[in-house]
This record gives sequence, structure tokens and C-alpha cells, in this order.
Amino acid sequence: MVTKIDNISVNYIDEGEGDVILLLHGWGSNITLFDGIIKLLSPNHRVIALDMPGFGKTTEPPQPWCVDDYVDFVVKFIDSLELKEFSVLVHSFGGRVLFKMNARENLSYHIRKVVLVDSAGIMPKKTLKQKASLRMYKIARTIMSTKVLHFLYPDAVDDMRRKRGSADYNSATPTMRATLVKVVNEDLEPLISKVKCPTLLVWGDLDTATPIGDARGMEELIEDAGLVVCEGAGHYSFLEQPAKVHGALKAFFG
Repeated sequence: MVTKIDNISVNYIDEGEGDVILLLHGWGSNITLFDGIIKLLSPNHRVIALDMPGFGKTTEPPQPWCVDDYVDFVVKFIDSLELKEFSVLVHSFGGRVLFKMNARENLSYHIRKVVLVDSAGIMPKKTLKQKASLRMYKIARTIMSTKVLHFLYPDAVDDMRRKRGSADYNSATPTMRATLVKVVNEDLEPLISKVKCPTLLVWGDLDTATPIGDARGMEELIEDAGLVVCEGAGHYSFLEQPAKVHGALKAFFG
């Protein structure tokens, strides 16, 4: 299905009937990765999942966005479907959107339950070595960006960026690259405790993008939370161990 929000064509799925469950995907992902979860839940629930701007079949935002811009967009999408009460299941970057969305005041809807799957939101602590490396990179980038050196070595800055950047960063368009920088440099830990509804955390204990320590921290911050650990799974625990994750979801949603 396709709808338009702020002149952005949004690709989304709306399947099943019953209590509504909204799915928010991770960075660099799209709704197709939720196929197994949609098939699991849609026989007894109305499941809605959208490709967020810049991902899947939804067009990019007109300029680099921050998390609040994505929240504004998702809220408008929710209002367009006239949803008043629903649960939310998020993966990775989707957690950032959820934490900020949940913290807003005077919302037109009520969130019943939350599922956090390998969710982002807690800023990783940089080691002294990482801080020193970042500082040296910024100094080198500034030097190589000067007019003379850029003329002599036009690809130097891009080469440094590719060597330092993550796969997500290097594969992104300029707009989404700038968006990634904005969204990952925001620490949302102060907002996590504002989640007051029943919450299920599902995590791979080998997750390196959002480590299991983040899950335990979120479990402590959210007053009504429980954690399911997928031993041997990484950042995509719902794809790596679907049987365990699906069992947890069925028990949680009923």
C-alpha cells in the first residue's frame, strides 16, 4: 500500500484485524525483514508496518533528518490511519523513534505494549583510544580539505571517510549519510524510563551494534519490563532465532 505524508510517498503494509501492532524497522532495513513477524501476528491482530523515509520503497527525506523529524513523520502516519490505541514493536533504529515518540506530551493516541528488539537508544561509551582516533581523523580531514591539498589530493577526504565509516554510512546517499550522523549522536537514555506500559525486550547476546548490556540497562530503566535473551544471536535476533522470538511474541501479545 502507498500513501503520501508531507509529499513523501510511503510504502506500508496493513494486514489482519484486531488490536493494532505498529512495526518500526531498523536503520538500513525495511518492512520485508518483518515478513515472519507479520505472518505470525496478523491472524489475530491488525499489523501495520511502514518503510520509513529513505528506506525500502519510501522516498528519502528532502534534507538530512534528526530523530525528531522521523517522530513527526511517524505521528502524522499514525494520525492518517486514525489510530487511537496500539502496541509498538521496534528493531534497532526504530527504538530511537519509539523513545522520543513515547516521551511527547498531549499525544492523540495511547501505546498499550512495547517490544524492543535489539533496540538502539543508549549512547555507547567511547574508549580513550576511540576518542584519540576520532580527534586525529577530524584534524586530518580539516587539513586535507584546505584548498591546495584538496586540489592535489581530491579523493583524500573520501578515502579517509570510507576507511573510518561503517557499512551503513559508506553505502548511504549523501542525505542519508548526514541523517545517520544526526541520529546516532543523540543519547536517548533519559527518555527510556518514560516507557510505562508492559515492555518485552528481545536481544541477541552476541549483538555488537546494540550490546546485551544496553538491554539490561533498559530493563532496569523500564518499570514493567522483561528480557528474553537469544543465546548465540547477533543484532538481528528475530531473523536468527525466529522460533524463540515468535514464541515470546505470541505469549506477550496473547
